Amino acid sequence: MADSKWTAANVPNQTGRVAIVTGANSGLGLATARELARAGADVVLACRSEVKGDQAAASIRESITNAAPSVEALDLADLGSVREFAARAGAVHDRIDLLINNAGIMAAPRRLTSDGCESQFGTNHLGHFALTGLLLPALLKAPAPRVVTVSSWLHRRGTMRFDDLQGERKYDRWGAYGQSKLANLMFCLELQRRAAEAGSSLLSVAAHPGYAATNLQFAATDRFYEKAFGWIGNRLFAQSAEMGALPTLYAATVPDLPGGTFVGPGGRREQRGYPQVVTAAHKAYDEQAWGRLWEVSEQLNGVHYEFPKTASPV
Repeated sequence: MADSKWTAANVPNQTGRVAIVTGANSGLGLATARELARAGADVVLACRSEVKGDQAAASIRESITNAAPSVEALDLADLGSVREFAARAGAVHDRIDLLINNAGIMAAPRRLTSDGCESQFGTNHLGHFALTGLLLPALLKAPAPRVVTVSSWLHRRGTMRFDDLQGERKYDRWGAYGQSKLANLMFCLELQRRAAEAGSSLLSVAAHPGYAATNLQFAATDRFYEKAFGWIGNRLFAQSAEMGALPTLYAATVPDLPGGTFVGPGGRREQRGYPQVVTAAHKAYDEQAWGRLWEVSEQLNGVHYEFPKTASPV
């Protein structure tokens, strides 16, 4: 299943839809938010820095007539901030049609979130797990709610180390990043399984950008030679943030996608190119691990999902 030349121009009309994009102040998140706004969506830019969020919103308004994105503070490394954001979103919007779990950190030295979790696992997975669960009532009020969780090709490097999820005994920053991105996929798949079991119309899908030129590479390190390597890689090998956002936009807007669909670039090794449906690493489809990760995530977050039984299982 592939659309060899699917671009942002193919995004269906999004007028009337409320879309939340995390990490929307730059890079993939900003490119995603811009194109959703261009298609008519009411876009909420959920950003750790409101100043950077305001600058991103201004850039969208300057390039798109009648676009009116809003900005809300959200720090996924602080569950208090996640709860406050969800409460505000629920008060402002009677429903949420689209949630794009895009924000993340990459290959950071070991440090802890405000709640004492390893930062990559805490930010990339646990923060989005909590956010989605807290927004679930608003999502279920939409006629066709959809959650897109952004993973990475580097999920292939990850292993769910349930005996040391926080890297307390052994920490490798790239291994921890891969684990967090594998967790993103497992969350997407288990969310879809639970929604279908409850007879819910909610659709959970995932995407990855391939190798895209963003600020993420530079935020990962303070070492000069690594920053230089990232700059050279972005210049010579990476595709643009606009191309990297296409798999997310495809996953977010193409009608009739099956639940659990994973979208990535269609080029060599899924590093570049136009979006198409791809297959994750075999380990991502371990259903027992999905359930175990879900239970651990609920325990660590104190957030529990409740799907009302509205229909027979899909």
